[in-house]
Amino acid sequence: MKKLMMTVLAATVFYSCDIDQTKKTKLPEVEIDVDTASGQLPSFDVDWADVNVGTTTKMVKIPKVVIVMEETEVEVPYVDVDMPNENGDMEKEEQTLMVEVEVTDKEHAIAIKEIRAMNNNLVVVSMLEEMSQSIGDKKMRVSDQITLNAPDLNVKYYIIGEKPNRVFNGKYKYFKTMDALNEKVGSDYQVIYKK
Repeated sequence: MKKLMMTVLAATVFYSCDIDQTKKTKLPEVEIDVDTASGQLPSFDVDWADVNVGTTTKMVKIPKVVIVMEETEVEVPYVDVDMPNENGDMEKEEQTLMVEVEVTDKEHAIAIKEIRAMNNNLVVVSMLEEMSQSIGDKKMRVSDQITLNAPDLNVKYYIIGEKPNRVFNGKYKYFKTMDALNEKVGSDYQVIYKK
């Protein structure tokens, strides 16, 4: 406390007086001849932890979704087509007519209802129905197929039902009703398969 009082008193004295310098400062001249030996800085040995970076194996729980595809024997519709005389010489081969749709929100069912033919053209008509079971924010694919034994034909796929809002579904033409489809296709086609 005493030092603080002295410092405050000295500051007050210097502040309250007027000081003018009358002479310049000159330092004394000194000549020194010194012999020196080199010095040495201290050195230290520091032992610290050894660090190894690598991997180790641990058991952890991670989410895993497994989809198992199993082969099972089921009855699949089979359509054998013999073309009229002019095209009867054409070689037949087995092919699968398949319709597949990707849906969200609710489960759906799809079924091939008809196959119509005219000349070398086939029209595959399927029905897409929304079910009541919710699938949440997931997506699922539904499909149906028929085996066709016929010459190489031009095939078009039409679906009766609401088109799901998925890019995957762009390869099919959708109609709200069977009447709307019939207007588009016309009556010249013959129904060769009906479910």
